[in-house]
Amino acid sequence: MNKSARKPGIELSQIPSPCFVLEEKLLRKNLELLKYVSDQSGAEILCALKGYSMWSTFPMLKQYLSGATASSLHEAMLCFEEMGSKAHLCCPVYFDHEFDQIAEISSHITFNSLAQYHKFRERALQYGLEMAIRINPQYSEVGTAMYNPCMPGSRLGVTREQFGDVLPEGLSGLHFHALCEQNADSLVNVLKKVEEDFGPFLHQIQWLNMGGGHHITRADYDVELLIKTIRAFREKYNLHVILEPGEAVGWQTGYLVSTVQDIIEANGYKTAMLDVSFSAHMPDCLEMPYKPYIWGSYDEHRSGLYSYRMGGPTCLSGDFYGDFYFDKELKAGDRLIIDDMIHYTMVKTTTFNGVNHPHIGIWQEDDSFRLVRSFGYEDFKNRLS
Repeated sequence: MNKSARKPGIELSQIPSPCFVLEEKLLRKNLELLKYVSDQSGAEILCALKGYSMWSTFPMLKQYLSGATASSLHEAMLCFEEMGSKAHLCCPVYFDHEFDQIAEISSHITFNSLAQYHKFRERALQYGLEMAIRINPQYSEVGTAMYNPCMPGSRLGVTREQFGDVLPEGLSGLHFHALCEQNADSLVNVLKKVEEDFGPFLHQIQWLNMGGGHHITRADYDVELLIKTIRAFREKYNLHVILEPGEAVGWQTGYLVSTVQDIIEANGYKTAMLDVSFSAHMPDCLEMPYKPYIWGSYDEHRSGLYSYRMGGPTCLSGDFYGDFYFDKELKAGDRLIIDDMIHYTMVKTTTFNGVNHPHIGIWQEDDSFRLVRSFGYEDFKNRLS
């Protein structure tokens, strides 16, 4: 498939390299759709900071979303300080020395185990927190085990067998997360299992958090099925429903601008050496794994195309991805735009090997570029001791 017809709405001459660049117009488009889903379904939609934490855009997010979900003290602090709202907390484990600080800046808290609930219940009550247990429906259609919260033996959530027959006193909600980049039909199937296992408890709570992984802003997502499903579920159980997408907020909203530094030829392969690292700046490409789009490239080889791997600047031998096909030979100095690099990128980057973090910038709605932040040696040094 030819991707060369797609062009970013930015002027490359204004962008430093390397640089994460978010397009405000594209972000607003996603947020408008999420607001539509919220209005039509009655669900509350929050931004999951684990997938999208670009806090320089929080003023725009606040126009469309009611807040954020956090999975750590630091994410809760970011929500409180930069979004101006208390977070919904769902952590795999809470620590004694952090709990009071978390409780002060949170409105809802989900416990990952019954033991943690009983340990912190009284302290949570002192702060007036809405409390929930994370349940594990033991059903998911996620294909990659690393991203499957319901994989056999998962440490995430309480199964029906572990839950017992009585809803623990003091709970106002339940919470599950069983999706990853999936359509509304997957949610329908998960909800059937949730009802089958936890149905009696759904009449005893006030709210249900359906987690993240809803790929709402993807072009082929069945938005109307999602709205219909949530409406029916709310009416059946008289529940307040919460969704917490992260990827759907940042989906297709920007790029990682890079520059070819060198071309390496060995054993019949050509590698374009970039100023960005797959392992340090785009780890999901190696973990998921998935192949990102590069503007102007083709997915498959055909006669007349030039084949390249993309190589990162670290000394990790696996810091590369390929193969990509181009109409013209690449050379040092060529700009390459790696698509869809705003979600699950900045939140997972490292300075491994001392590589510098890319700049962060915003292509604003008035078609001007704003450099938000640059990084240097001190950012690398301050992570170490």
